Amino acid sequence: MSDFISDYWSYYITAISLVGIAWCVWLLFSQRRVPKSQVVTEDTGHVWDGDLRELNNPLPRWWMWMFLLACIFSLGYLVLYPGLGSYAGVLGFSSQGELAAHRQAAEKIQNEIYGKYMAMDVTKVAADPEAREIGQRLFLNYCAQCHGSDARGSRGFPNLADNDWLYGGDPDTIRQTIAKGRNGMMPPFAGTIDAKLAGDTAQYVRSLSGLASDPIRASRGEGTFKTTCAACHGASGKGNQALGAPNLSDSVWLYGSSENAIVEAILKGHNGHMPAHEEILTPERIRMLTAYVWGLSNTGAAGQ
Repeated sequence: MSDFISDYWSYYITAISLVGIAWCVWLLFSQRRVPKSQVVTEDTGHVWDGDLRELNNPLPRWWMWMFLLACIFSLGYLVLYPGLGSYAGVLGFSSQGELAAHRQAAEKIQNEIYGKYMAMDVTKVAADPEAREIGQRLFLNYCAQCHGSDARGSRGFPNLADNDWLYGGDPDTIRQTIAKGRNGMMPPFAGTIDAKLAGDTAQYVRSLSGLASDPIRASRGEGTFKTTCAACHGASGKGNQALGAPNLSDSVWLYGSSENAIVEAILKGHNGHMPAHEEILTPERIRMLTAYVWGLSNTGAAGQ
């Protein structure tokens, strides 16, 4: 691999570029006039439309000067800009530097827009129509891929427009979630619980939220729930936001409420990952997103 990053390749590219330009100039001057021995213009033998012949005439002067100026321009360009191997050019231009400059300019303009909201309370930002519009655009760019354009989520991706929160729905918790991300781990219990007992436990879990269940099977699964599941979800299945353990006694189900879906969760577990955005979003953008997401489930307070 070191062969491809050694100085040899820089010299190689430089030599090819300069020799290529020199060869073009030599070719131009070597063909600028017809030899004295050639009295009659050479006929190439190509004829079109009966009488339109192709002759081997010398190049027009205007074309020669244009070609020469192009070669001179190319040399000047290679002096000013990168193109000769690792040589950076007099101007020090780079596509990465240009991108960084454009990004800084854009962030400066955006920060001027966001600046007035940084000193405002998040709940007041959520009530501002312009701030909600900005937050919606940020949400569509960075969050809608998982949570949907309407923020109502899908299987495995939480609904952000209701009042059911795995880790809490206050502005500080939402900001923490966006900035730092979350890792929600439901461990698999296939090694300690068999499929039949998992089915009974699923019946008990369904009974907690008032879903149709078999009372006999649910009674058999109650003990397993209290000894294995209650540590995270609580004895009554109300969940634990400190752990991100969902409430099993309401009507909100992240992976489905059928017996098969619950059995799969018990035996195979789930591993939900919310990526951290603090490396790709500025604090101003995170604040605007926080206000928008908070406002989705607090429509009255947000004035929507």
